[in-house]
Amino acid sequence: MDILQCLSDSRAKVDWSDNRIWFAVASIIFNPTFWNIVARREYHTRFITNIFKGNRFYSCYSLATTIFTLGLIRDAIFKIAIDNQPKAECMSTLPIQAFGVLLFVVGNVFVLSSMWVLGVTGTYLGDYCGILMDERVTSFPFNVNDNPMYNGTVMVFLGTAIWSLSPAGIYLSYVVHFVYRIALRFEGPFTTEIYNKRDRERAATKVPTPVIAGKKADRAGSKKDL
Repeated sequence: MDILQCLSDSRAKVDWSDNRIWFAVASIIFNPTFWNIVARREYHTRFITNIFKGNRFYSCYSLATTIFTLGLIRDAIFKIAIDNQPKAECMSTLPIQAFGVLLFVVGNVFVLSSMWVLGVTGTYLGDYCGILMDERVTSFPFNVNDNPMYNGTVMVFLGTAIWSLSPAGIYLSYVVHFVYRIALRFEGPFTTEIYNKRDRERAATKVPTPVIAGKKADRAGSKKDL
């Protein structure tokens, strides 16, 4: 039995009356909503930076700590929810379990390598705090995946759900994917505009190098002598 057939046969094995699954849904939706609202307010008002007396890095680190902690809480709520849901024994076959492990490993590679390449400020919305990167990152994993952090997280959730034999976990993974797709619709254009504004400001402050007529004439004369 393949995983799609298994999932189809397991649709009824979700207890939607369990409040824990709805707490998981709420947590999944809350996190990106929270950090988008807070980060945008920080960009427009610098309210976190002002708390730290103008230190942009402390502002970013505090935002990073908050986002990371919320992520741990979300993950714990997700695991508690799926552990208390009915199991689908058809997922216990070796190919399906191996697929779950593969998703979990590859997803973590995407997430962790993204964090390594971007650093704390690049990962946790440093550009909203005024800490901009010099150029776009194009090395792994960004050369194989446009959004490795988000896509990797979805893969980790899905892999965990399969390993736990949880149809409910698979549905929750769909929610994670859907919520992140919505978040990207807001984050992508806004972040792009941050860097476009930086580029416009740089272009406006560039002073053209003046051409000195005498020196230009001297250079022309030297070429004629040759």
